[in-house]
Amino acid sequence: MQRLALGLVLLLICGAVSAEQIKPATKAAIKTPTPAAKKVAKKPAAPKGPPAKTLFGAVTTPAPLAARAIGSYAKGCLSGGVSLPISGPDWQVMRLSRNRNWGHPRLLDYLEHLASDARGLDSWPGLLVGDMAQPRGGPMITGHTSHQIGLDADIWLTPMPDRVLTPQEREDITATSMLKDPFTVDPNIWTPLHTKLIKRAASYPQVARIFVHPAIKKVLCEQAGKNRAWLSKVRPWWNHYYHFHVRLTCPPGAEGCANQKPAGSDDGCGKELAEWYKMLRKAELWRSAPPAPPDAKPAPKKPPMGLRDLPAECTAVLNSGGGAPVVAADGTVPDDTSSDGRPGFA
Repeated sequence: MQRLALGLVLLLICGAVSAEQIKPATKAAIKTPTPAAKKVAKKPAAPKGPPAKTLFGAVTTPAPLAARAIGSYAKGCLSGGVSLPISGPDWQVMRLSRNRNWGHPRLLDYLEHLASDARGLDSWPGLLVGDMAQPRGGPMITGHTSHQIGLDADIWLTPMPDRVLTPQEREDITATSMLKDPFTVDPNIWTPLHTKLIKRAASYPQVARIFVHPAIKKVLCEQAGKNRAWLSKVRPWWNHYYHFHVRLTCPPGAEGCANQKPAGSDDGCGKELAEWYKMLRKAELWRSAPPAPPDAKPAPKKPPMGLRDLPAECTAVLNSGGGAPVVAADGTVPDDTSSDGRPGFA
């Protein structure tokens, strides 16, 4: 009996163990990943209030503050701006109706020295000065992306006449193109004096860049001679075939003024110039292409820069001395006469 009872006990234990071993394992719950929500590209928000170019373009007087270049060349403003006299011993200001002969004192000092040196040392007849900056800098209604902080100036490649031009002549005279075609400088117009002028303009240590048309850069590379260090500051840019654009560095120790990256030691006459010529050829192909159909959807335009897009100090510059323009209920600035309707200089 004892053996029988012991056998029954062992049988019950083995059966329980066996049942536990064959019990199917419980599967862990598998979470199905939720597909990520598609990001919808948002259109850039339009600025609240009038565009900054409308506000700064309507101001006719400088900010009565210390002279400062605030922000960067294409996003900033100018306080304590000074106007270049419209006629000097070696220069004359053009397009007076635009009221863009303003700049930081650093720019005026440079222009006056360049005009004197170019005439006295290089026999250039005198400078015809185009756009500099507005009285308080900032974005312009027409013509430029930069020229906002009083450290940029356009200088015509047309020599100054040997007489004082009338205000009307300064509006009507057209700057002479240096190009024979989109790729070549006209040898009947370009002279060694033009090369000397740009070399002289680039020679000052406070110059950060000089922008010219790629074809002008090419002829400068060919005529530079042994001293080629100045060429590194001279860079190609679109539409600069009747003037050159000078850009100065920020004044030493100036807070809130952003310098452009230094030009480096490359003279720009090799790979960079070749790339520009590729872009010129593409641009000409684009111009010769058939026009888009009338019902074609135009490419979206980037909203204009608003006052809040500029450095915060620019609001104080705009408002200082009661100089801010009156804004109408519809967001416009009445009686805006800052633009003369002519194409601006790039």
